[in-house]
Amino acid sequence: MTEAPEPPDTLLITLVGKDRPGVTSAFFQTLADSGVEVLDIEQIVLRRRLILGVLVTAPRDWKRLRTKVQDTGAALGMTVDIDRGSGDNRERLEGRSHVTVIGAPLKARAFAAVAGRIADTGANIDRIERMARYPVTAIDLHVSGADTATLRSVLSVEAAAQGLDIAVQPANLSRHGMRLVVLDVDSTLIQGEVIEMLAAHAGLEDEVAVVTDAAMRGHIDFETALRARVARLEGLDEKVIDEVYESITLTPGVRTMVRTLRRLGYRFAIVSGGFSQITDRLAEDLGIHYSRANELEVVDGRLTGRIIGDVVDRAGKATALRQFAADVGVPLSAVVAIGDGANDLDMLNAAGLGIAYNAKPVLREAADTSVNVPYLDAIMYILGISREEIEAADLADGFTTPAPPI
Repeated sequence: MTEAPEPPDTLLITLVGKDRPGVTSAFFQTLADSGVEVLDIEQIVLRRRLILGVLVTAPRDWKRLRTKVQDTGAALGMTVDIDRGSGDNRERLEGRSHVTVIGAPLKARAFAAVAGRIADTGANIDRIERMARYPVTAIDLHVSGADTATLRSVLSVEAAAQGLDIAVQPANLSRHGMRLVVLDVDSTLIQGEVIEMLAAHAGLEDEVAVVTDAAMRGHIDFETALRARVARLEGLDEKVIDEVYESITLTPGVRTMVRTLRRLGYRFAIVSGGFSQITDRLAEDLGIHYSRANELEVVDGRLTGRIIGDVVDRAGKATALRQFAADVGVPLSAVVAIGDGANDLDMLNAAGLGIAYNAKPVLREAADTSVNVPYLDAIMYILGISREEIEAADLADGFTTPAPPI
């Protein structure tokens, strides 16, 4: 005589159909009448189409519940799938990472390649969340089953091949503990290089730009390059500093990022190999708490071609970051550093999260991750903040329409 099969321990119930108010309520009322326990829930809505998955304990008369759930689904005009099984869907605790994928655009072929490389490591994608749909597409993957460093190594290669930005971080409390953001200025916070803008007033922009590029790529010593370039500015009227400041263009997304993260209690600092006559004003304008840069010497209203005091170079930037972290009272693991050139290497290495922003190869290769889209606020997606949350906060603070990424 064949024994009757054992009843399942759990039921995975999936409801799919057009979303409208009351669907979830009606579905759970059916479950409530059967006295089951809810073990896990996932729900998403894509273009007003709802997909709801619920894992519940199986009642003794699970077939009766199946019938009732199917009847409820039919009444709602939705399809229902019920999968019998066992286990309570406990989340894997080892090898958990957040993989943030940013594309402009994000093509299916590229995403397939990323998913394939994740599978190659033996990892599993447990959950996928959209962080932004414009002006870039940002997707956050919850991944388990592989070491974070291994994933980062594998996916950095695929990111380059697919033209994507991919950030890989451990899925732990540190992602929620970032409280100080330290930014480079030239070609990071702002578009362009201030020293080249100053040199343009002396008719030497192209000559100085060649030296700047070599220094940012790490081909020549930064301090030597800086002093040589500043010497070419000798005799310029100090009024050109005001003219340059007025001509500066901020990187898109700067104001959005600062105001959003300040709402969450973040502190900001800018550390620059440029000049305090510019950076101090930028800090005041943007609501940035700390600023450190070189000071141009001015005598009788004219630039002397010299720097006052020690040069803020590669090592100086890292020193400033550590001092600012101490002033804020946060560990270095709670610091995000963002830069684009070789003189930012030590600063990014000192931070808990070092981000190369549209950076030279020498920095991209050393950073924890890189962002190559032209919107600085895309960095917030890496921190787990979605575009919808940003816009909701802006509206709550009085914006009549969602603020653009400026």
